[in-house]
Amino acid sequence: MSLTARQARFIDEYLIDLNAAAAARRAGYSTKTAGDQGSRLLANANIQEKLQKRMKEREQRTEITQDRVLHELAKIGFSDMRMFTTWGNNGVSLINSEMLTSDQAACIAEVSQTITGSGGSVKFKLHDKVSALEKIGRHLGMFKDKVELKGQLVHTHSHSHDLRKLSAKELAELEQIIGKAADAG
Repeated sequence: MSLTARQARFIDEYLIDLNAAAAARRAGYSTKTAGDQGSRLLANANIQEKLQKRMKEREQRTEITQDRVLHELAKIGFSDMRMFTTWGNNGVSLINSEMLTSDQAACIAEVSQTITGSGGSVKFKLHDKVSALEKIGRHLGMFKDKVELKGQLVHTHSHSHDLRKLSAKELAELEQIIGKAADAG
C-alpha cells in the first residue's frame, strides 16, 4: 500500500529527531492535534514498515550501528585515568598524546593548558563514565524504569451536570437508572 504525500513527509521528518509530534507538525498536520496524529501515524503498520526500512538503510549508509555506539560508550565507561596520566610524590604528568591509541583518545573530553608569569596549569578531563555506563546498562536492560502499583483498582466516573436543564421525564428516567445501578451494586 502506498503512502500519501503527507505520510511520506512525516517519515522524512520523523527520521530527523524521532519526535512524532514535531514530525507531524513539520509534515503539515495541525499543531493542535500533532501529538495524536504522530502517535496514530507511528501505529500505522505501513508507516512502521517504511520507517524500519529507512532506518536500516541509514544504518548501512552511515555505518552507525548499535554495536558501534556501544563500543564507543564502552571505551568511555571502562576508561581509567591511569591510562593517560601518572601521579605520585613527583607530581602529575600526562602521557604524550602520540602514545595514545585511538580508543584512548576517544575517551578524552578536554585538554587545556594555562600559562601565566608564575607558572601554569594543565586541565585534563575524560568523558563522563557514569553517564556512559548508565546508557550501556539501559541498553542491556539492567535498569528498568518502572512503577509498581499495588491495591485494588476502583473505577469511578465523575461527571457534573446541571440537572435543572432536564425535563421531568428525563429526571424520572435518570432516577430509575440510578436505582437499578444501586440495586445491582
